[in-house]
Amino acid sequence: MASELVGVSSTQSWKDMYRGMSSDNIKGLVLALSSSIFIGASFIVKKKGLKKAGASGVRAGVGGYSYLFEPLWWVGMATMIVGEVANFAAYAFAPAILVTPLGALSIIISAVLAHIILRERLHTFGILGCALCVVGSITIVLHAPQERQIESVTEVWDLATEPVWDLATEPAFLFYAALVITTSLVLIFHYLPQYGQTHIMFYIGVCSLVGSLSVMSVKAIGIALKLTLSGMNQLIYPQTWAFTMIVIVCIITQMNYLNKALDTFNTAVVSPIYYVMFTSLTILASVIMFKDWDRQNPTQIVTELCGFVTILSGTFLLHKTKDMVDGPPTLPVRLPKHTDDEDGFGQEGIPLKRQDSLRS
Repeated sequence: MASELVGVSSTQSWKDMYRGMSSDNIKGLVLALSSSIFIGASFIVKKKGLKKAGASGVRAGVGGYSYLFEPLWWVGMATMIVGEVANFAAYAFAPAILVTPLGALSIIISAVLAHIILRERLHTFGILGCALCVVGSITIVLHAPQERQIESVTEVWDLATEPVWDLATEPAFLFYAALVITTSLVLIFHYLPQYGQTHIMFYIGVCSLVGSLSVMSVKAIGIALKLTLSGMNQLIYPQTWAFTMIVIVCIITQMNYLNKALDTFNTAVVSPIYYVMFTSLTILASVIMFKDWDRQNPTQIVTELCGFVTILSGTFLLHKTKDMVDGPPTLPVRLPKHTDDEDGFGQEGIPLKRQDSLRS
């Protein structure tokens, strides 16, 4: 009798674990996939715009803003906005742990288009990296937690200001936000003027840190709009407008430093590093603020982490093989960045740390 009860209990827990995705999660999944397509393509279009603008003006990587007068850059910007709007909507329906890692698909699209349009070579192992990103994304989708039911934007505000652990003496998310803001300011005013042109991690670090805060605020606004459209007006709460201001400031900061990173370094390097740092910090922020893992058992959490590590492995392969070519080995030749006969720009092979002078 006891064994039968154990068997029934095990079967029930198994069914509960794999009961399928909710309708909200499916909506969030579709929106996230659409977002990845648009954002992945926008990297390439914006890169072409930055290169054209740099040929006739001051490059963004050295503080110029001539790209603002380049129509092609604005096409890329419009494409990215469409993708971000879809991403924005996805966060209103699904948890960040589900939506954010799917950004790996934008890396695949960006890498393939860079290979075709920008002539940034994609090695066979890079293709394997793309496959790993897809496998990891599927793993996370199948084991993602259900969206938390929230009835008011004030509830989101309370989540941001309450402790995660009972022993905590200060609100955990406010501590995280203060740490992010402090670190970003130190990077912007102390390290970027000295090392921004030679170390990619500083530009991407600012984008990723600020981005993790923007995602939490975007999710809050998305929830507020969803509730407002369902008949519960959330626009009367000051918290809604506070989250809106945070999003505006964060997005402006992200776009500024992402443009600098794209103009200074290889797209095939910027995309995966930005994805890894941004996704890691966003998941951390979501776990702290929305307590996503409180609604899951250890098996689901470990499986999600395995899927995330699989995605990281894929992005690592894409990065490490960006300068490799298939076929017999040849002597490495690195051309200056802006020396192509067609449009004034050479094939890009920008390392993570630039060399200030050629070594003989």
